[in-house]
Amino acid sequence: MAPPPEECDAGLAARRPISSILIIIAMQTEAFPLVNKFQLSEDTERSLFPKGVPWVRYHGKYKNLSINLVWPGKDVILGVDSVGTVSASLVTYASIQALKPDLIINAGTAGGFKVKGACIGDVFLATDVAFHDRRIPIPVFDQYGVGARRTHDTPNIVKELNLKLGRLSTGDSLDMSPHDESAILANEAAIKDMEGAAVAYVADLLSVPAIFVKAVTDIVDGEKPAAEEFLQNLVAVTAALDQAVTQLVDFINGRCLSDL
Repeated sequence: MAPPPEECDAGLAARRPISSILIIIAMQTEAFPLVNKFQLSEDTERSLFPKGVPWVRYHGKYKNLSINLVWPGKDVILGVDSVGTVSASLVTYASIQALKPDLIINAGTAGGFKVKGACIGDVFLATDVAFHDRRIPIPVFDQYGVGARRTHDTPNIVKELNLKLGRLSTGDSLDMSPHDESAILANEAAIKDMEGAAVAYVADLLSVPAIFVKAVTDIVDGEKPAAEEFLQNLVAVTAALDQAVTQLVDFINGRCLSDL
């Protein structure tokens, strides 16, 4: 019996050179170095997205790749970066629908856990993602709330690039409540952020492979307040993130999904 058409399509896609990458990134400070690195141009028309949303798209060609970098822009009322899972979910869905990427890279900063070996400036490639603040204490709904997912398998990237590996846990707060802490421990997370699992959910829903690159700005189980350490290290750590994403994109160029 022949395999279903969708399985054939997936197999062909895995063996076809990657031509289109979508980079989802939450903050302007994190986005600009990559925009400059890849010489991307801002889409001033914003015609791909619904009227009135603040989402910003940068696009261009880099080597053999078409790159789209999208960030959720500034909150229209408060003027701060639109961080968090809601914005990440919406912009990921809209970008996949409009741009039909071969691969998503969710790049950004994160808190790290020293008990898992994280240090300021480390860059992690996430092996798994899950939520830590969706508590639904009803059988099966509890698993839905955690939303654990494996990321796209990248054994050759792991061999080639000097990135740490770890599980990523996502929540909508920068700090960590006792409830969050117990959930993060259950998730066995090495890093925590505010977008990754939301991006993973949408990417999985729409069958687009996604990988997650996170640079550590603050030590969650350290002695300094997370917000203070985050702001102190953001610019310097973003440079490490920029370097890692550039190396990653260079590695992807000319390769197929099955080569990653």
